Amino acid sequence: MSTELTYLALTAMLTAALWIPYVVAQVITNGFLTPPNYVDPTPRPVPLWGKRADRTYLNAVEVFAPFAALVIVAHLAGKTNAMTAFWAASFFWLRVAHAVVYLLAVPYIRTLIFTLGFVSVAGLFWEVVK
Repeated sequence: MSTELTYLALTAMLTAALWIPYVVAQVITNGFLTPPNYVDPTPRPVPLWGKRADRTYLNAVEVFAPFAALVIVAHLAGKTNAMTAFWAASFFWLRVAHAVVYLLAVPYIRTLIFTLGFVSVAGLFWEVVK
């Protein structure tokens, strides 16, 4: 498997697992779901770290699609090279760092890391279209 596809798989698993801290916050704060919770889907209150956990997950889902699409296009078009491998690896590790700093509420660094993640996606795009 190519480096790009490996990092796509790792990013998919990371994204898929980022719901766990939010659910932990819900259970610690409110206990397990009860039948009325299934009828009324209004989110129950959680501490600030739980809200950040939810946003971390949602943000990861939002940025996964463009990354995945570009990795797949690069692979199918035979455009993979050292730079696409670099951008794919960078994106994954930046998403790991983003999740950590978002959960820990580190200001400014989170925005910088998010922006660098976008640069990774733009780098993949450039490699595909050039």
